[in-house]
Amino acid sequence: MPAFEIRGALVSDEDELLELAHHLNTVNLPYSREAIAHLLDQAQKSFTGEIKDSKRREYVFVLIDRDKKRIVGTSMIIAQLGRREAPYIYLDVVDEERYSATLDRHFKHTVLSIGYSYNGPTEIGGLVLLPEYRRFPERLGQFISYVRFLFIKLHREAFRDELLAELLPPLEADGTSHLWDALGRHFTGLSYAEADILSKQNKEFIRGLFPEGTFYASLLPKVAQDVIGKVGAQTRGVEKMLRRIGFRYAERVDPFDGGPHFTAPTDEVSLVARAEKATVRAVAADVPRTRNRSIVALESERAPYFHAVLAHWDPETGTLEAEAAEQLGAVIGSEIGVLSLD
Repeated sequence: MPAFEIRGALVSDEDELLELAHHLNTVNLPYSREAIAHLLDQAQKSFTGEIKDSKRREYVFVLIDRDKKRIVGTSMIIAQLGRREAPYIYLDVVDEERYSATLDRHFKHTVLSIGYSYNGPTEIGGLVLLPEYRRFPERLGQFISYVRFLFIKLHREAFRDELLAELLPPLEADGTSHLWDALGRHFTGLSYAEADILSKQNKEFIRGLFPEGTFYASLLPKVAQDVIGKVGAQTRGVEKMLRRIGFRYAERVDPFDGGPHFTAPTDEVSLVARAEKATVRAVAADVPRTRNRSIVALESERAPYFHAVLAHWDPETGTLEAEAAEQLGAVIGSEIGVLSLD
């Protein structure tokens, strides 16, 4: 049997997901039992369709070590970031050049402008893998990350035409954000941690207190300027993956910490484009190894609603290897989702 599997998160995963959140602690995956309980409730209702408005759905996937019966990773999809009651908020980053012929002096400034979207993109986020699982030959980070793009393809109508990924910038060891200390703290009177916690429930204070229009980053301390649009060491691998599959830096950053926003047209992301629906036409112990494994997923109306494994799949004959079929509960005639890892 496959040693690892991915399934939809359930409300019963609260304790284990809280442990994973400790490794990230962001707006998407906060280290808060109350927030995690709410997130899992939303996720389960999203998978079941109990949340009727598809734009309000939030999907959480968990990666399971079957031998240890332990959740070791997670990832998320937020169907739409930005609604009337909770806009998508960002800082546009623009380079502006100034020249004086009188002084023969030329300057290049970074200009920041706060923006709001009430009909925003689909966000992929909440990616966490326990450190001790990052070098497994199964490439588990890729597995828990890529499964989101397969799910998007299987339910394309439920997602936006643009995908967004927010990456963490360089932060101090204690979590300090130099950009927030130089900017947000002065306009809100809140510490970075206080503002981060509040923003999980309500972002109104940003719209009410942040300056409108544009302002020059060159007026900020250099330590704050240096993090704008930069990728932190812990997310450089994610950046490489995003660029490889079609994402680009959007010249936008998070207003809290300056972390860069990467975007891509949904249907132009290579993983979405090559994911497909298929039908199992045969099950065999040995499937030709002429290609690498695929992520193979099966959905059902019963918990956990979505189930995926790494498996050998022959698209020409519709043959799925027997061990994966047994693990998924797939039989001849089953409709599956497939994302080749070639």
